[in-house]
Amino acid sequence: MNEILIILIIGITTVSVFFYVRHSQAAIRHIQPEEDMFYIENIISFIRNAFNEILKTNLYEMNISREEFEKRMHNKNQLRKALKTCTYGDVNSKNYIKDFIKDILVKSYHIDETNINRIINFNNPKELTVQDKFEILLYHYKKKYGYRALEVMIRENSLDKPKETEDGVSYVITSFDIERIYAEKGYIRNSFEDKLNIIAQRAYQGYRGHGAIDEIRDMRIDGVSGGVSGIPSTFHEDIDMSSDFSAVSTLPSSYDSVWIFFKGKTIHLSFLSFGSEAELIRVCKNIYRYNYPGQLSESNGYKVNEMKDGSRVVVVRPPFSESWAFFVRKFDSIENAELEELVTDEGNEIPIGLIKWLIKGCRVTAITGAQGAGKTTLLMAMIKHINPSFTLRIQEMAFELHLRKIYPERNILTFRETPTISGQEGLDLQKKTDGTVNILGEVATAPVSSWMIQMSQVASLFTLFTHHAKTSEDLVKALRNNLLQVGAFNNEKIAEQQVADVINFDIHLAKDISGHRYIERITEIIPVESTEYSEIDFVSAKDDFAGFIELAREYFTRMTDRKIFETRDIVKYENGVYKAVSRPSIKQINEIRRNLTKKENSDFDSFLDSFFMEVSDHG
Repeated sequence: MNEILIILIIGITTVSVFFYVRHSQAAIRHIQPEEDMFYIENIISFIRNAFNEILKTNLYEMNISREEFEKRMHNKNQLRKALKTCTYGDVNSKNYIKDFIKDILVKSYHIDETNINRIINFNNPKELTVQDKFEILLYHYKKKYGYRALEVMIRENSLDKPKETEDGVSYVITSFDIERIYAEKGYIRNSFEDKLNIIAQRAYQGYRGHGAIDEIRDMRIDGVSGGVSGIPSTFHEDIDMSSDFSAVSTLPSSYDSVWIFFKGKTIHLSFLSFGSEAELIRVCKNIYRYNYPGQLSESNGYKVNEMKDGSRVVVVRPPFSESWAFFVRKFDSIENAELEELVTDEGNEIPIGLIKWLIKGCRVTAITGAQGAGKTTLLMAMIKHINPSFTLRIQEMAFELHLRKIYPERNILTFRETPTISGQEGLDLQKKTDGTVNILGEVATAPVSSWMIQMSQVASLFTLFTHHAKTSEDLVKALRNNLLQVGAFNNEKIAEQQVADVINFDIHLAKDISGHRYIERITEIIPVESTEYSEIDFVSAKDDFAGFIELAREYFTRMTDRKIFETRDIVKYENGVYKAVSRPSIKQINEIRRNLTKKENSDFDSFLDSFFMEVSDHG
């Protein structure tokens, strides 16, 4: 009897253990997927599959009415189009896809108020990452300020102030800055709708968006770039990982690189990262594809294009560059800018007034300065003072100015180079399009310099262009060298004379270490009137070798001793104040007057008498 009881007890115990283990394993299998479902990577995977299922659905196999069929087909085509265009900088398509994502999260993924904090724990700041806090802050700023959110956030919290380091001054927004701002805001209340919007944005930027910079790219800033700092992935192939791994592992990688261009300052967002090399590459491969400008490949290692919102995008990749990188330059932050808003220092009425009269007077004007000095911004503001009756024709490498968005009532048409249409062909066509004023977005290559000279001489009333020259002398000589380079001239002096005759004024921009932009000078370029040399008395010249040497010396002296042009500063910026230095030459004053009305002539004379009466007057 005891043996039977023992056998029964052992049997019952064995069965209990079996069912306990089985139940535990089932519980683990149940809990693990439930925990996994709140990882953002799994959410993105689910969303991707959901969109694929929607697009793969065969409507012809469904027993629905014709009206319902057409409605669903229209929605399906609209979704397919939005998925394609949302990566091109189309904000409307992006919002459409984000709304779809929110529906999927709520209706299919069953996200609700009880479990949404398991994705991002909004109620516990200690569990939030720096990226979480930044995106929450940016979301709430955006609710209040729209696409000026990042600008306001930076200005309110003095994030654009220079930071002193051992190596000098730098501009950087650190994780400490974001933590400080989040703490100062106190407990940020997020409704379920707020939380859902933030999570939908996080899912979108990893699925079809531009990763960590997706919302930043939409803001009204000057630009954003990635992959331009940190250790390139190729570096790891060249080191001894056994000995150097610990040192290298502490350094940022190229995918930890996010920089913005804000009000003339390049600021490093050191707290943001793309997370992996693969994510940076994905962003680089997608961000330039608007209107498909061609394949970015090892043999064609860079692409210059624009995005749908008018931003200029440049993408580079190895082996052309040491790492994958992109540069987005935005121009929507400077729409409708007035000269008074751009030139703000004491005495600004002097350069502003002079620029207005140079434009009204149809003077060929160069806008020079370093990258980021504000050349394009100033050029866009100057257009306002061109006579409204004049037709404008613009030639650019990539569409940047978008002047018709700012001046929709004006007669403006922009051309650019394409793989099949050269810039020279575009210029030749412009001559047949009734253009009065020609504008070159940027004179950066020898062929473009040749176009500029051609346009100024025969194709338009006057020309405006930008250039990277440091001084007015450098501007003339650089254009001269470009003309020689393309074979437009063979004689250096003649080429230089052509340039000096064409360009009337140079407006040179600069920015200081704090990012403050200003007009450093406005300079007139004055061709030197040729003077006759005294006749050589060939009768008295010796017939021997010494005489030949003497004549040769005289020849080379005459070829090199005379200046083709001189430069004269009209306005200068000194110690934070704009000052009138010299009165424009009589020739240029008369040329300006020829293009003004009687009333404008009177106003122009008043301007000269007010600011240039006491400075020297040159003929």
